[in-house]
This record gives sequence, structure tokens and C-alpha cells, in this order.
Amino acid sequence: MAITADYHLHSSFSGDSRADMEEMIQKAISLGLKNICFTEHMDLNFPVDDQNPAGKWEVNVDSYLFDLLKLRNKYINEIYVAFGLELGLQPDIVRQNVRVAKDHDYDFIIASQHLVNGKDPYYPSYFEGRSKENAIKEYFEGIYENIRAYSNFDVFGHLDYVVRYAPGKDDGYAYETYREILDSILKRLIDREKGIELNTSAIFEGMKEMHPSVEILKRYKELGGEIITIGSDAHQVEHVGRGLDKARDILLDCGFEYYTTFDARIPVQHKIF
Repeated sequence: MAITADYHLHSSFSGDSRADMEEMIQKAISLGLKNICFTEHMDLNFPVDDQNPAGKWEVNVDSYLFDLLKLRNKYINEIYVAFGLELGLQPDIVRQNVRVAKDHDYDFIIASQHLVNGKDPYYPSYFEGRSKENAIKEYFEGIYENIRAYSNFDVFGHLDYVVRYAPGKDDGYAYETYREILDSILKRLIDREKGIELNTSAIFEGMKEMHPSVEILKRYKELGGEIITIGSDAHQVEHVGRGLDKARDILLDCGFEYYTTFDARIPVQHKIF
């Protein structure tokens, strides 16, 4: 396997996973991975309802870190287990997210957007009463607003997450339709020395491409972007490392020579073979 790092994993410390952290590590070792990063969910102020009880999306970081450090030491000669976080961005929780990011010495922070004006595109109600194009555009506009307001992260995760749940998924979806706002996002990230994530999970959810699309990856590269992590977004043991070989081929086709891991928030580049 040419890619030996999976930098987006969720264990039972995330509200939407029941995966055992040690079993995920063992799975990664069996695949020949050398670096993995757990990125448990921290989505503050997530709307509470029957499916999302209070606190579901807020990891207990101290408990999570305690277990991670034990397992890091146990498997240190076989694999490096990094301490990460997936931090959900919203304009009204900037101060809270600043505190979260500073409270612990993370190796890596993914910024993500699961909510736009309090609505999650995971639910069909996000798309009701308007065109698919307008719903997707609002999502991208939300990302731009969030990354202008908040910058303590390393990469932006699953940049076009909204498309996975849109009617028809990525049928008819194209970078050109959203060029202006996407270029604003990519330029902002590059100017702030932030990266993007190639998230492999989308192709296992009925989409033709990963997150983000090849067109966005190529544009990021064209604009000078070089920091790119690869993550399976695994929430189950059997999904660890899923799609990494295909991700390698995509990155090479897009002109990337390196992929990135992080150590104490410092990017480390790895040659793609």
C-alpha cells in the first residue's frame, strides 16, 4: 500500500460510532499502515432532537486522550497513533472552539461543517423548498464565512460533504457551477497555510467521487495548495484504510507528489509512490 496513513478515524468516543479503538488500531496494523489519527467529533451547540440528544457530538476529551495514550504506548513499535479532533464550525461558537482547540495539545485538527444556519444536510429538510444548486451554494458560503471567522485548524475536511446527501447525490454536480465561492474558499485556506482532506468515504456512500471532487482537488493544486491529508472517515473497524489505494491514484492524477500527516500540529510530507 503506497499510502500508509489514515487521518480520519472515529471510535466509540464519537457519538455516531461504537468501534473499539484498540480493534481499529489492530486493523490498521494488519493493513500495513504506519500512521493513523483518531479525530473524534466535537460539534458544539448541535441542535438537540430525538436523534441527537444533548452532548452526542461532544467528545469527553480527557477520557479519549487517556485511552489513546495507553494504546499509543502499547503499539508504539508497530504504528504511530496521533491525537486528533474533528471540530465542527459555526459562526456563533467561534470563542468556544478557540478554547477547545487550546485546551489540549492535539497533533491534528480537522475543521468541518455539518451545520448551515442550524440545519444538517444529512436530513432531507435541508434541501426542501429550493433548488439543489442553491442548497449546495449556501453550504459553500457557510464554509467561507466559517473559515474567515476561525482559523485554529490544520485541514478542512470533506469539503463538499453537502453533495453526499443532496437529491441525486453528485449527479450534475460540477466545480464550474460554484467556481467563485469555491475559489474563495481554496484561496483563503492556502493563504492561511491550511490544507484540505481527501475523504474516501463518499465512494462507499453511492457517490462517483470522493470528497472533494477531482475538479476541486486539481484547482487546489493549481492555486498552489500542497497540504492534503487522506482519511477513510471510518466509524467501523472494517472501514479503516478503506479507499486509500484509490486515493493514491487520484492524487497522482491531480499532480500531487506528497500527502501529509501531522505531528504536534506540524505538517509532515510523505512522497506518494
